Amino acid sequence: MSADVWLPIPAEEIEGLPKGPNYRFWNGEEDFPADPADCAFYVVPYMKPAGLGQRPLPAMTSLEVVQTLSAGIDHVMPAVASLRPGVRLCNARGVHEASTAELTLTLILASLRGIPDFVRAQDRGEWLDGFRPALADKNVLVVGYGSIGSAIEDRLVPFEVARVARVARSWRTTARGPVHPIAELPALLPDADVVILCTPLNESTLGLVDADFLARMKDGALLVNVARGGVVDTEALLTEVESGRLTAALDVTDPEPLPPGHPLWSAPGVLVSPHVGGPTSAFRPRAERLLVDQLGRFVNREPLRNVILTTGTANGS
Repeated sequence: MSADVWLPIPAEEIEGLPKGPNYRFWNGEEDFPADPADCAFYVVPYMKPAGLGQRPLPAMTSLEVVQTLSAGIDHVMPAVASLRPGVRLCNARGVHEASTAELTLTLILASLRGIPDFVRAQDRGEWLDGFRPALADKNVLVVGYGSIGSAIEDRLVPFEVARVARVARSWRTTARGPVHPIAELPALLPDADVVILCTPLNESTLGLVDADFLARMKDGALLVNVARGGVVDTEALLTEVESGRLTAALDVTDPEPLPPGHPLWSAPGVLVSPHVGGPTSAFRPRAERLLVDQLGRFVNREPLRNVILTTGTANGS
């Protein structure tokens, strides 16, 4: 096949790409590498502003596949919704599990053990000792139990947590235990010492963590968000952390990037990392393996992995 494939990584740097397509490198530059109308497979640039990744989509009239390099697809949905019928949208399941799970544990441990306070004390040359909570023996609730949620649980187990409760859209069983439907979330929140958010952002999860959700969390509980900022009502969260009742560790925020002077920066008990769950040394090899596999399937007309929706169908636009 001679269709164009747009990649945000130079094709010559990816070992094993199938022969046939015309590989075009585009990572968000002002000029397009070729006529977008000839593009059949578009890999969206990673960690770029949402509008930039969407920019060529309206002109991609021959498009068959949109492949993100992120687990979430919310940054491309506005443009995907207007594409011609039959375009498959695929996410990067399998690419970010390790990195995001690592960061999740980092945020939990840093928050519980007071690492931000120690860093500030070090800057002052102050020896700040004291008694801190441990992750051991805590009840943990994972909201959004997909591949990332499962990877997080894999890393929680060695820390001797008391229990992991799992929540997803619908009930199912796993080797580790049941996954509760979202309808049971209100009953599960009061028992959780740590609540981890790793759900996608969509109509059903936008503002999921509102004042009522937070009010159901136990006193002293920690909220960890590695999902999307829009899952949490920022004003409601500020009310709880400023009162000292809850603490939070946030890799994503609303708004994002968090502007200078925003109250989340200085809110007590809040640890903020700048959306770094995915971009680590683990990203590139996993992203390249995904692209080689997906493009091999595309060239050979085999079923693609990670298809989230197909435009023009009941689950698409």
